Amino acid sequence: MNTPVIPERGPVVCIGETMAALAPDPVAPLDDAELLRVDIAGAESNVAVYLADHGVPARWVSALGDDPFGRRVRERIAAFGVDVSGVRTDPARPTGLLIKNPGADGTRVHYYRRGSAASALTPEVLRAEAVRGAGLVHLTGITPALSPSCRALVEEALSPGRPHPVSFDVNHRPALWPAGPAAEPAAEVLLSLAGRADIVFVGLDEAQELWGGAVTDAASVRRLLPGPGTLVVKDGSRASTAFVGPQPYTVPALRVRVVEPVGAGDAFAAGFLAGLRESGDPVRALRLGHLTAASALGVAADHGPLPPPARIAELLAADGRTWSAATIGEPAPARG
Repeated sequence: MNTPVIPERGPVVCIGETMAALAPDPVAPLDDAELLRVDIAGAESNVAVYLADHGVPARWVSALGDDPFGRRVRERIAAFGVDVSGVRTDPARPTGLLIKNPGADGTRVHYYRRGSAASALTPEVLRAEAVRGAGLVHLTGITPALSPSCRALVEEALSPGRPHPVSFDVNHRPALWPAGPAAEPAAEVLLSLAGRADIVFVGLDEAQELWGGAVTDAASVRRLLPGPGTLVVKDGSRASTAFVGPQPYTVPALRVRVVEPVGAGDAFAAGFLAGLRESGDPVRALRLGHLTAASALGVAADHGPLPPPARIAELLAADGRTWSAATIGEPAPARG
């Protein structure tokens, strides 16, 4: 098992693709939509943005096309206070694109990112000036699915003797992984990568989908992933558990009015990392993760405003009963 780490004082460097995102406005199935709203979407940049909201120096490293979408993505992320000096402009490849298709059973996402600028990232990124001096490098399981060179980037970032601690959000996106008899199963790849990271985030339902019957609860995920010094298992709207070494710490989720769940996992990761960096206390970090996730749950976009600082401070310091009774936004329906 890796020794549990506290993120150091250098910037958190988040490496991965951010795309332009199109979604019907007002919300409706694409078949019926007249207008599409232009936004941006990217798991790693979401984490960087929420870290910046918490006052943590954050740097996003990636590549964008030399096109209007790329310029929009760069300007939007920089406007949140994220350092984008490590983002390269690729003159030959386009910025990736996703299109949301809301429906009665949830929102489907259509990706147009094959051959994108970010899919050409290589391990050389790790030797760039923007990564030197990092207090923590943050990666997700999306990046290794984009291309062989992106897979090599993540493999090298998690190699023994790496210069920076690494956090890894499993973030399984089935639509991105190659299919067919010759394809390496995403479950095997992601288990191997997560097992080498210092801090890992995974949803319980996600772990069950990936690794099947071996996963029944947070403790079974820990048995499957004994390597990371810190493992955070998110159980939807119920609770999250952080294993720091063998010791589990569980914090119930807040009651939240949910507009759309997209981006909430990224927000949780950012809140947890910010809380761990600030206090070293896993319970406080889990609470800040839930508070930050509530910001994303309450909006249709990937990023929403944090609760007022006084409310955050009040809930971080609250006793267990007060925390469990707290709500953010309109109360959600009672959990069964």
